[in-house]
Amino acid sequence: MDMDKEVIDYIQKLPKWQIEVCESLRKMIFKTIPKVEERLQYGKPHYLKDAHYTCVIHAAKDKISFMIFNAGEINEIKGFLKAMSDPNRKVVTITEGQDVDYKLLAKILKQASALL
Repeated sequence: MDMDKEVIDYIQKLPKWQIEVCESLRKMIFKTIPKVEERLQYGKPHYLKDAHYTCVIHAAKDKISFMIFNAGEINEIKGFLKAMSDPNRKVVTITEGQDVDYKLLAKILKQASALL
C-alpha cells in the first residue's frame, strides 16, 4: 500500500467522522485495486490504475462524495449510487452517521476498474 503524504494531510484536517469515512474508503480502494496509485490532485484524493482515474474522494462541509469513474455499465442504486451528468461517472454521497455498505462499494469499484 503506497499512501500519499499529501492525501494523509488532506484527510487529517477533516472533522473526526469524515476522517473515519475517508480512511475506510482508502482501505477499501487499496484492497480492491492492487497497485492503485494515490495522489492529491485538484485538491482532492484521486486514485489511478495504470494511469487511468478510478475514483476520487471529496470532503465537503456536511458530506463525503465518492465518485467512481468508468462506471457507464453500472446501474444506479436508488438511495445509494447516483449517475452524474457524465454517464461514465457515478457518485455515492455519505453523511455523518450514515451506514455505508463498503462491500457493495468495493464490488462496484472492482467492476468499474476491471477494464482499465
